[in-house]
Amino acid sequence: MATTAQLFEEPFDADEYIERLAWRTPGGGSKGGAEAFDPKRLLEEFENHIEELKQLDEKIQRRVEKLEHQCHREAKEFAHKVQDLQRSNQVAFQHFQELDEHISYVATKVCHLGDQLEGVNTPRQRAVEAQRLMTYFNEFLDGDLRSDVFNNPDKIKEAADIIQKLHLIAQELPFDRFADVKAKIASKYHDLERQLIQEFTAAQRRGEIGRMREVAAVLLHFKGYAHCVDVYIKQCQEGAYLRNDVFEDTAILCQRVNKQVGEVFSSPETVMAKLIQNIFENKLQAHVKEKLEGTRHSDVEQYLKNLYDLYTRTTTLATKLTEFNLGSDKHTFLSKLIKSIFSTYLESYIDMEREYLRTRGAMILQRYYDSKNHQKRPIGTGSIQELKERIRQRTNLPLGPSIDTHGETFLSPELVVNLLQETRHAFERCHKLSDPSDLPKNAFSIFLLLVEHLCVDHIDYALEIGLSAIPSADAKNANLYFLDVVQQANSIFHLFDKQFNDQLMPLISSSPKLAECLHKKKEVIEQMEVKLDTGIDRTLNCMVGQMKHILATEQKKTDFKPEDENNVMIQYTTVRDTSQQIRKCYLQTTCSTSAFVLSACFPCVPVCIPAWQACSKVCAYVSRQVEHVRKSMDGKNVDTVLTELGVRFHRLIHEHLQQYNYSSMGGMLAICDVAEYRRCAKDFRVPLVLQLFDTLHALCNLLVVAPDNLKQVCSGEQLTNLDRNLLHAFVQLRADYRSSRLGRHFS
Repeated sequence: MATTAQLFEEPFDADEYIERLAWRTPGGGSKGGAEAFDPKRLLEEFENHIEELKQLDEKIQRRVEKLEHQCHREAKEFAHKVQDLQRSNQVAFQHFQELDEHISYVATKVCHLGDQLEGVNTPRQRAVEAQRLMTYFNEFLDGDLRSDVFNNPDKIKEAADIIQKLHLIAQELPFDRFADVKAKIASKYHDLERQLIQEFTAAQRRGEIGRMREVAAVLLHFKGYAHCVDVYIKQCQEGAYLRNDVFEDTAILCQRVNKQVGEVFSSPETVMAKLIQNIFENKLQAHVKEKLEGTRHSDVEQYLKNLYDLYTRTTTLATKLTEFNLGSDKHTFLSKLIKSIFSTYLESYIDMEREYLRTRGAMILQRYYDSKNHQKRPIGTGSIQELKERIRQRTNLPLGPSIDTHGETFLSPELVVNLLQETRHAFERCHKLSDPSDLPKNAFSIFLLLVEHLCVDHIDYALEIGLSAIPSADAKNANLYFLDVVQQANSIFHLFDKQFNDQLMPLISSSPKLAECLHKKKEVIEQMEVKLDTGIDRTLNCMVGQMKHILATEQKKTDFKPEDENNVMIQYTTVRDTSQQIRKCYLQTTCSTSAFVLSACFPCVPVCIPAWQACSKVCAYVSRQVEHVRKSMDGKNVDTVLTELGVRFHRLIHEHLQQYNYSSMGGMLAICDVAEYRRCAKDFRVPLVLQLFDTLHALCNLLVVAPDNLKQVCSGEQLTNLDRNLLHAFVQLRADYRSSRLGRHFS
């Protein structure tokens, strides 16, 4: 059986079990080969092993039955025990209920008995207390204080309790019969009160918190308790303000006293509030008055800076003090204290702020104009001035002498920064010092001063001077500086707009003043834009006038009808090869139109070709002005101005070409000129301008096309949409118009 038990090793596998059994049986396995295999021996071994397994199964079955029987028996025993315990628990619970009822009954009896005893004892105690007070009252009545409680300094606490009660009783007695005793009691009352305050002061100096707490508890029922608190507050501040920073000293003092007040007094929030009130009404108010009164009338700038700094530090200190227990409405309490200190200064703040900004802005402006040795000119605003301006815009007539500014724009970035800096400080002070209900109104008044000084007195004045300095359209060799004014005015207004959004908008964003500010800003922008548009328009007129002057000076009536056409083409080719160098040279020189300058730069270029010389100078001048416009403008304004300049440039060339008659070679020269103008138009980077010159170039082809092909060219892609009168007008410029009977193509 032991061998069988060994065969039942975990994990059990039946096949493995049979193999191991056959291997153990002699002649039953493969050991010794096929000759050694004995099936009978193996069968016998299997039969014997089966019998052993049956016996083992029976043995195990008997053991299982025995264990099951034992388990049933123990389960019954435990069930009986549980039933016994349940019965015992029920009995114990019943006993507990009976005991609880008995205890409740006894407690009720005890409480009733206690109430009865108290009802008897309370009148007795009152009678004893009344008898004791009557005894002490008799001593005051006799004038001889014999009791030890009034003569022993160590019993001052008991004496204080007695005299406080006697003082209350004495107040109820008639004055005519008990005047003398009432006076004696009052005298002793005040004497004990004084002694207690002295004892409290001495304990405070010694740092005895426990003794201070005892004395304060006794004084709580005396009228002099408030005086005790005042003495404590006064003594707390001794030696606390040794540095120059009264705000930091106050914060440290309150932090130190706050813990002590809670240990000494029964109502620490009241004492702490009284301490802070005392500091505000004495130390801080005196400090503020000393700082402000000295500069209020002598130095307004320093006064405003001091007011802002003191108010800011006071509100910061108040924020720190809210950490302490000052009662239920400590924020209102601290706000009232701050208002009591600064109310007289805040009432007049905005008036002083406006007056300071008005004076300061005028001084900054005057200092700038003095540095330029410029006497500011009055700018007319009446109907006559407006009429002159309209006539100047429409006719470009010189209605008065033009001002020579020598290139000065009268716009100063440094001045602008100073004005904006002053206004930024003003907005910060306004935000801090203004009442919330007055903040939008005050901020708006500061904004109006900024508009007056920056936009009107500086930018608008510079625009007026710039407009006056623009020469008439027929002026020769005119220096145009208005675009520089435009550039600087644009940069300044960006700074102005940034301050408007960053500084002003947060102050007025939720008030009706927002609409007024936006309207005022829009009005200022529109006024500036009108003057900028006017100046740019007149500047463009001057540019066109200068181009017209160059063409009128350099272009001759016979330029497009040369006598020696072969020689002209040879010279023209030489000039064309150096055209770009001529333009670069011209861009580096002044606007002189004399042939001497061109010849001085490039002596190899023949001067006998005026047609090309005029075109080259005009293109060089236009390129320089285009670059000037790009530097002076930004955003979409660049394309807008260049478009207008390009259209006027095209109109000028178009009208200029219609003044001449063209031979076949002259037409070729005109086409070459227009090609150069078109190349110059590419610098504009405006599709409309390039399209106009493409069309003009196509029109110039009508000057050289063979008469038989004229009708076909007029029907081409670029010319088919043009007015036939325009095409006819160009064809009429040909020298062979009559001889070749070209008019029949348009009849």
